[in-house]
Formats: sequence, C-alpha cells, structure tokens
Amino acid sequence: MKKRWMVVIASLVLLLSACSRDNREKLYVYNVGEYIDREVLTLFEEEFNCKVVYELYDSNETMYQKIKAGGTNYDVAFPSDYMVEKMIQEDLLIPLDYNLIPNFKYIDKKYTHLPFDPENKYTVPYFWGTVGILYDKTIINQPVDSWSVLWDDAYKGNIFMYDSQRDSLMVALKLLGYSMNTQSIEELEEAKQLLIDQRPLVYAYVTDQVIDNMIAGNAALAVVYSGDATYIMDENENMEYVIPKEGSNIWVDAMVIPKTAQNVELAHEFINFMQRPEIAKMNTEYVMYSTPNTETLKMVEDQEWTKNEAYSPSEELLDSLPMETFRDPGEFIKQYDDIWTQVLAAPNRR
Repeated sequence: MKKRWMVVIASLVLLLSACSRDNREKLYVYNVGEYIDREVLTLFEEEFNCKVVYELYDSNETMYQKIKAGGTNYDVAFPSDYMVEKMIQEDLLIPLDYNLIPNFKYIDKKYTHLPFDPENKYTVPYFWGTVGILYDKTIINQPVDSWSVLWDDAYKGNIFMYDSQRDSLMVALKLLGYSMNTQSIEELEEAKQLLIDQRPLVYAYVTDQVIDNMIAGNAALAVVYSGDATYIMDENENMEYVIPKEGSNIWVDAMVIPKTAQNVELAHEFINFMQRPEIAKMNTEYVMYSTPNTETLKMVEDQEWTKNEAYSPSEELLDSLPMETFRDPGEFIKQYDDIWTQVLAAPNRR
C-alpha cells in the first residue's frame, strides 16, 4: 500500500512539473504603465503560440538605464521621441526590417521620418499626443487659452502640476516664449523662478494620480497628457482640454527593438501585429491616446470620446501654435536636473 501511494505521489509530481513547464517561445516586452489592452497580448500569444513576458517601467529614464546596463533580454520597448534619439546615438537599438512589418503602410506619414529618427530606421510609431491644460468648466469662468492661468491667485490650492522635470519646465519656458529644448542657463533660470513663484498655488505635483483626482473634481486645473484628458473627459463631462496659445509638446511614443533582444524575428511579428488596424483599435480604445494608424482612425473617428481637442486636434490648430517635440539634451540634462531639484526644494508658501 505504501509503495502504491509513493507511485501515485511520484506521478502527481511529474504531472505538475510538466504542467508548470512552458516550452513556448518567449517574447519579452517592456512598456510603461497601463499602455496596452492586455487582451491584445493574449491574442498575440494564441496566434503565434508564444508566451509574452510583459514588464513595466515608470519612466523613459528607468527603461533607458536598465537596457543600457545590459543583462536584460527585452525584445520590444516603447520609448518616447527624445529617448529614441538618445538610444540611437548610443547604439542601443537594432535597425528594423520593414519588410517584416507590412502594416507600417497604415502609419500616417506625419509620424514618420521625425527628427528623433530622421531616416526612420529604428521605429514604428505607437501613439502620439500633446500636453495641455484640463480645467473644470463649472469653476473656471474665464477663457482658458494660456499657460498663465496656472499662475492665477484665484485658483490657489486648486492646481495640479505634472511631477516631471521636462514637462513642468516646458510649461514655464513656453509661457516665457522660449523653446522647451533650450540650453540657455539664463532662460532656465527664468523658468525656475516662475515655477518657484507658482509653488504656493499648486495643490500637488502628480503623475497618474491626476486621473482619479480630476474625474472626482478635486481641482480646477491640471497639466495633463492628452490621452489622460480624453479618458477624464469621458468620465466627467465638466472637464475641458485646451492646448495653450504659447504652444506645447507634441510627442510620439514608438516601438523599438533593443540590441539586447533575443527574439528579433518574433519582435518584428509583434510590432506588425500591433499595427493591424483592428488591434490598434483595441489599444486606442483602451488607453484613449491618439493613434497614428490611418485605418484605425477611420474606425474610431465617429465615437464621441474622440471628438475633442485632446484626441483629435485639428491640423489647422497644431499648425497655428508653436508646437515642439522634446529632443535629447545630452549632457545638458544635468542642468535640467539641477534646476528641477531647486524648484521642488523651494518653500510652497508666500
């Protein structure tokens, strides 16, 4: 009897061991936050009989440091424009074989051959958008068309700023009429002082927390990314989004293959899969950021949540404003870091 039980137990151990082993091909995907419909990953796994190992990072800088340090085997990553430029310069990316990405034909030409990848050798655009002001129409009774509203004493303690060095400095630099890519210490010092003067008016510097807070109506004004604005407005009809007249950041996030990739062929399949119009539709409906995929845009353009300045700013509007894309500042980033540290260290009282 004892031997029989031992045989049964041994059989169970072998069965469980076999079940726990996943011999499918693996694809390592490195992305930021909730920036994909997880059902898309499941569909890819089923179609290509593989396992997607999906890991998250909290910023472009975190992603860059981890890939640069080596010891990783990420097959696909999703850096923003300025970080793509940095990674290309440091030889951290593999040139793409666009013959393996036929769905690239759906990408609007406006989002190809951009300054961060002028020859379009390394990237396929994923989402694009702007940064602007989200405001509560039931509280703000004046026209909102300038970054200067964020310095209005009437809204003291009712303003969310973005806890991001370059995004917050962008706001101040644009208000002053300077480039958000400036490498002038004098201009950065002016922007620093402007943000220090604003500190007593700011309720908090936030990132993703802005979404739930603005849905709940916890502030009158917030600096937000356009996709977050689209989602918030879909949940709270009192909210409105505007790109200020001084201009702002127009950004593009892209899919790339790091040099440390172990499964380059499957990485190309994944990038191509992500730009199938119906798959890109699932993603844009999930994250509510603007798609560069022309066929997908046709599928969603009649949906109510896309009919706003956040998701669908007109070309006329964007052309009329001094919009910029972040560039990699190289070693000068240390100056930005220092300025931002001083802003956060400043007292938040007058």
